[in-house]
Amino acid sequence: MRLGGLALRDHWFEVPLDHSAPGGETIRIFGREVAAAGKADDTSLPWLLFLQGGPGGKGPRPANASGWLGRAVQDFRVLLLDQRGTGRSAPVTSRTILRHGDAAGQASYLGHFRADSIVADAELIRTRLLGADGKWSVLGQSFGGFCTLTYLSFAPGGLAAAYITGGLAPILAAADDVYQRTYQHVRAKNSAFHAAFPEARAKLEAVAEHLRSHDVRLPDGSPLSVRRMQSAGDALGSRGRAPSLQYLLEEAFVDGPDGRELSDTFLADVHGMLSFAGRPLFAALHEPIYAQGSAPRWAAERLRPADFAPDAVPLLLTGEMIYPWMFDDDPALRPFRDAAHVLAERADWPPLYDPRVLASNEVPAAAALYLDDMYVDADLSAQTAEAVRGLRVWKTNAFEHDGLRESEDVLDRLIRMARGEI
Repeated sequence: MRLGGLALRDHWFEVPLDHSAPGGETIRIFGREVAAAGKADDTSLPWLLFLQGGPGGKGPRPANASGWLGRAVQDFRVLLLDQRGTGRSAPVTSRTILRHGDAAGQASYLGHFRADSIVADAELIRTRLLGADGKWSVLGQSFGGFCTLTYLSFAPGGLAAAYITGGLAPILAAADDVYQRTYQHVRAKNSAFHAAFPEARAKLEAVAEHLRSHDVRLPDGSPLSVRRMQSAGDALGSRGRAPSLQYLLEEAFVDGPDGRELSDTFLADVHGMLSFAGRPLFAALHEPIYAQGSAPRWAAERLRPADFAPDAVPLLLTGEMIYPWMFDDDPALRPFRDAAHVLAERADWPPLYDPRVLASNEVPAAAALYLDDMYVDADLSAQTAEAVRGLRVWKTNAFEHDGLRESEDVLDRLIRMARGEI
C-alpha cells in the first residue's frame, strides 16, 4: 500500500505465548513495515524497530511521511510493531480476558505481556526478517524505552544501535520509589497549569463540588466521581494536551431544567479521557512493569499524599497513576479486577534488566532525558544513564515526555549522537 509518500506492508508472526515453553500456546503478532515510497525496493536499507509507549499501546498508524517517522524513513526501513496484547497482536480486551479462566489464570496470562516477552518476540521477528546474523536498530518511546533497556540487557547481539526517548527506566528502583517521586512532579504540574490558566481553578472546584453532591454518569453509564475526575490530570504531562483541560473546563456547565448541570460535551470528553476501553493493559500492567522480585501492592494508592485526596482543597489532579478502585468504576476494567489484585500481590516477577550487561554495553546508544518529564523521573533516569556503558545522553527541558511526537529533530539528534557526529 502507498500512502502519503510511504510504502506500507503488513507482516504476521507466530510466537510462543510463554517463551520459556516454546512448544506451548502461540499468539500472532502484527507489524507494519514502512519505507519511503522512493526507497521501497532498496534492499540495502537497514531496519529500525519502533517500540511505542504504554504498556498496552498499539503501534502508530501512519498517514504520511511526517514527524519522526518521516525522519526515520530517510535512513531506515521501519517496523511499527503492535506489541503483544495490543492493536492486531492478540489483543487483550474486556472480552478476551474472560477466555483465560479464573483470576489466577487471567493473571498468569497477563504476566506474559511485559517487556521481557516483548523483547523475546522482537528477537524472533528479527531473525525471520533479517536472518540469525542480521542486526537492526531500535527506537523506544516511553515504555518502549523501558523495553529497549530490556533488549540491551538480554539480547544486545541483535542490535546495531539503540535510541531511547522519554524512557530511561529506573532499572533498580521499585514501584514505591517511582511513585514517591512522581507525585512531586504531578504536584508541580498542577501549579504550572493553574499559573498558565488562572481561571481554571474556580471551574475545577465547581466541578468537584457538583460531583460531590450529584450522581453524575458518563456516556457508558459509569459514575463520575471526584477521584475519577482527578485522573484527567494525566494530560498535565504533555504540552500538547494540557491546554485541553482548560478548554474542557470552559464547557463544563450548562443551564438545565433543574438548574446548573454538567454539559453533554463535557461528559463525553471526560469519558474519552478516562475510559480504558482501548487500553486495558495499561491499567492492568502499569505497576507490574516496575516489578522485579517484589510485589507492587498498589503503590500509587498506598503512597497517595493527603493533598491529593478527593476532598482536599484546593483539589489536585493526579497523573497516570492506576488505583484499585478504577477496576470497579470503569466498565472496561471490571473484567480485569480480580486478576489485577493477583498481579498486585505477585512477588516472583523475573528481572527486566541486567545491570552487569548494561555496564559492559557495546551497542551504540543515545537517549533523550527530559528534565521536566512528569511520567519518568529525571533523577532516576540519570542514574540509569550512568549505569549503561557508552550511552550518550541529551538532557533537555526543550521538550517534555512526548518530545518525539513534537519534532523530528529529537530522532535526528539521537541518530547523530549514536553515530558520534555530535
